[in-house]
Amino acid sequence: MSGLTIGLLYGATTLAVLFSGIPIAFALGTVATIFMVFFMPHSALDTVAQNVYQEMASITLLTIPLFILKGAAIGKSRAGQDLYAALHAWLHRIPGGLGVAVVLACGLFAAMAGSSPATCSAIGSSGIPEMRRRGYSSGFAAGLVAAGGTLGILLPPSITLILYAVASEQSLGRLFLAGIGPGVLLVALFAAYAMLRHRFEFRRATEIAAKGGPRSPIIEAEHFTMRDRFIALPRVLPFLILLTGVMFALYGGIATPSETAGLGAVLALVLVALVYGAWRGSDLKPIFESTLAESGMLMLIIGMSLFYSYVMSYLHISQGTAEWIVSLNLSRWFLFAAIAVMVVVLGFFLPPVSIILMTAPIILPPLRAAQFDLIWFGIVMSVIMEMGLIHPPVGLNIFVINKIAPDVGLKEIVLGTMPFVGLMMVAIVILCFFPEIATGLPDYFYSKKR
Repeated sequence: MSGLTIGLLYGATTLAVLFSGIPIAFALGTVATIFMVFFMPHSALDTVAQNVYQEMASITLLTIPLFILKGAAIGKSRAGQDLYAALHAWLHRIPGGLGVAVVLACGLFAAMAGSSPATCSAIGSSGIPEMRRRGYSSGFAAGLVAAGGTLGILLPPSITLILYAVASEQSLGRLFLAGIGPGVLLVALFAAYAMLRHRFEFRRATEIAAKGGPRSPIIEAEHFTMRDRFIALPRVLPFLILLTGVMFALYGGIATPSETAGLGAVLALVLVALVYGAWRGSDLKPIFESTLAESGMLMLIIGMSLFYSYVMSYLHISQGTAEWIVSLNLSRWFLFAAIAVMVVVLGFFLPPVSIILMTAPIILPPLRAAQFDLIWFGIVMSVIMEMGLIHPPVGLNIFVINKIAPDVGLKEIVLGTMPFVGLMMVAIVILCFFPEIATGLPDYFYSKKR
């Protein structure tokens, strides 16, 4: 059987198994095992466990459960709600300050926790009811939090960037630094939209009130004294100091990513105990249960995805596909556009973890041949995959929001996220024209180290 036939059969079988409803990890493992039986030496079956272990035996992957523990410790506390409340108190005078506070809270919490679902849950549980109570539309409030939560896969410590570093053999430190500029860009775009949307809803509410209709709370002025503002800070500052300290240890060359992850996890547990009194077994149990559940699920997907990629490589499917793409002699940007569209389509069905590990062997060689900066591409790919978190049918953040705000319909949430999908597309275009937004920081810091 020709390599082309095997490759097409491999892809078709994968789609069929995934659409059957089998969990992703088991689907990928099943497909890889079936093709190992029929197209590889039978002795290879004796090495399945060894192959999975060897593929996962990366010191970089050790950071994942540690960063998940750090995120769980912060996410299970009231840190998210307190962060949001403090930002709201300081930004209330800005038109649309409530929405801007939600965006900034999502960005900061994502940088502390490194998890999109945790960010949505922690900020949304207080942010969405507060925005609705003050007259904002339900769809906008839900869409804002869902989009803000996507920053968890872009801002360090992003698990998605950790996996991309493993798959592409790029520096994790460079990738973490490269995610900061685009993360700030998205925060600025989301905040600007929040201010514009506030102006629109404020004007509409004013017109309704002027015609004798009900007076929306969005028209009412808010007031926080300076005392209120400073009272909100003590519970927030320790976690911001933790964020700054962890980043300083990582980028200052004091600790490796694995050591930084371990340090962050321990300090997060200490802060949760000191600030919120969560030191008893009953307090710590949900933190460790959440860490074990998420880490176990994620590591199983990673292991099976790497095993799937190993079989694909052994059968020369990934190499053959990459060589075929290179042989087409596509222009650099046409190649990039084609790969971007492919990632968007895969985002309809697969989480970022699987997309990276399944596609890296195929798309990275042509991109490297076209002289794209793989650090820059990793960031752009992360932004593209962020879109997958807020559009159906998978749209993980959509379902997280639906869980914490069950009275907001899925249709409303989806419509509320669409403007943010558009803003992410704008961000991708900006990064294509100004790649230094992503590459500037890593180039600066690493040139100084030399």
